Amino acid sequence: MREAEGPFGILVKVIQILNHIGGAALTFMMFLTVCDVVLRAFGHPILGTFEIVSQSLAIVIGFSIPKVCLDRGHVYMEFLLEKLSKRSKNVLNTFTRAICILLFILIAYNLIGVGNEFRLSGEVTSTIRLPFFPLAYCVGVCCFLQVFVFLHDIVNIWRHEYE
Repeated sequence: MREAEGPFGILVKVIQILNHIGGAALTFMMFLTVCDVVLRAFGHPILGTFEIVSQSLAIVIGFSIPKVCLDRGHVYMEFLLEKLSKRSKNVLNTFTRAICILLFILIAYNLIGVGNEFRLSGEVTSTIRLPFFPLAYCVGVCCFLQVFVFLHDIVNIWRHEYE
């Protein structure tokens, strides 16, 4: 993982914490699923397993996105970039990050709005009545954090520390 100082150092630490929470949620999902399968074989399934696993999955994905991007763990299509000059690569990388910033701001804004609608309507899961709004808020915040990861990338691109 890339080291950063100042505000980006704080961002990296927050992202690491969120990633650990996502990992814990994934471990919990696996444990709960195994327990449910075993207990179901004995005629005693765990009530609400599908709902809990579904909400946990949202935590896993939402809380892990910033860490994957920070570590550059996603798939790249570098065959095009290999043919470009260093400056052209920097411009293209900056342009794609700028588009992603706009996209994630929209996603985060809409998730916060959906969270507000869920909170005001009192919408909950059908079996065990878990509220939806905290999950929408949390994933929305993670999307806002993702914006800062893209800004961090842009700074590193123009400092020639990106590759």
